Amino acid sequence: MGQKTVRFSDLSGELITHDDAVARIVIRQHPELGDRPVEIEAHADEARAIEKAALRLAVVDLYLPGDDGPHQVAMDADSFDKLATEKAMTEVLLGARPARRIPGAAVASDRAAYASAAHAGTPHRGRITETEKQLVRERFEEINQRLARQGLRTISLSDPEHVERYGLEDLARSRGIAPA
Repeated sequence: MGQKTVRFSDLSGELITHDDAVARIVIRQHPELGDRPVEIEAHADEARAIEKAALRLAVVDLYLPGDDGPHQVAMDADSFDKLATEKAMTEVLLGARPARRIPGAAVASDRAAYASAAHAGTPHRGRITETEKQLVRERFEEINQRLARQGLRTISLSDPEHVERYGLEDLARSRGIAPA
């Protein structure tokens, strides 16, 4: 006897009859969303409609005098382009110098990214935060599936380095796996 999985669009509730018609949609920012991305499934046609309706945005960091740090602002790209009155914005951007790195800023943003389910467990050189360790422990299978889909190394409970790096001793023990 076989099993058949029936899938419905999270957007419309409509039945998705073919596996190749399922689109994965990750929502990274939304006024009703917390600080972690979420994912839903929808029919591929619904996802294509999202792509067609997409806005062209300019995302900028504003460093204003007297402020402690930057304010990130997203705005319509056409409105941003109109701010350039002497030359076309394309010309301004082509002539602009690369942004200076602010010490510690990239490290902090990288840590924040790896402390999300969308990036936890992804190989990186930095320190593993307690939040990332907790995510890997709590969502071990889900994270390994994502890593495999992305063609990245998965986290092995039999690899002592992985077990120590992510604090997986209890999980390995509960599954009867002793790191090699």
